Amino acid sequence: MDRVTMNLFPASEQASLFGDDDFLADNREPVLMSLHAVYYDLIWAGEKTHEFRRRFLSGRPVRWYVYLNAPVARLGPVIDLAPAVVDSPQRIAAIAEQTRAGNGASVLEYVRDLEQAFAIPIERVSEYPGVSIAELKAELGEFHPPQGYVKLRNHPELLGICEKVTAESPVREMTVRGR
Repeated sequence: MDRVTMNLFPASEQASLFGDDDFLADNREPVLMSLHAVYYDLIWAGEKTHEFRRRFLSGRPVRWYVYLNAPVARLGPVIDLAPAVVDSPQRIAAIAEQTRAGNGASVLEYVRDLEQAFAIPIERVSEYPGVSIAELKAELGEFHPPQGYVKLRNHPELLGICEKVTAESPVREMTVRGR
C-alpha cells in the first residue's frame, strides 16, 4: 500500500529537526487501550485531536497501542499522546467543544460525575497491518480487549507483540498538532 503522510497544521508546529520527537518516543509509557473505529476515523479526518477518558496516566507522554473494537477486532494503530490535561469535567468538556464543535455536551455527560477528567492531546498516528484478535489469542493463549488501559510494561508478552507489530512499515502516518 502507499504510505500517506499528512500534516494538518502549519510548519511552525512540525516536529523538531533535531530529533527531539524520537527521544520522546523512547520515553513514552506504552499502553494498550481499545477504541471504536468511528473515533479512529475521526482522527484521520482531522476532527479528533484529543482522546477523552475518565481515568488515565498523568504527567507523561504515552505510546498508545490501539486495539480497534469489533467489528474490526484488530491491533494495528499506534498513537503518540502528549501528557494529559487533567482538570474539572467542565474544563475537559470545554476542550472537547473547542476541538470539535458539538462534542462538549457528550464529553461532559461522560465525565460529569468525576472530580477530574482527562483530555489527552493526540500528536502522531501510525497505522500498521497489525494482528487480528484470533492471532492475539493464538499467541497469548487468551486475549480480552481492555475496558480501560493496560500498562504494557506489566505485560511483557503483550508488549512484545505490540513491538512486533510496529517493526513492520506503517501503512500510513499522520502528525496531529492541533492543541
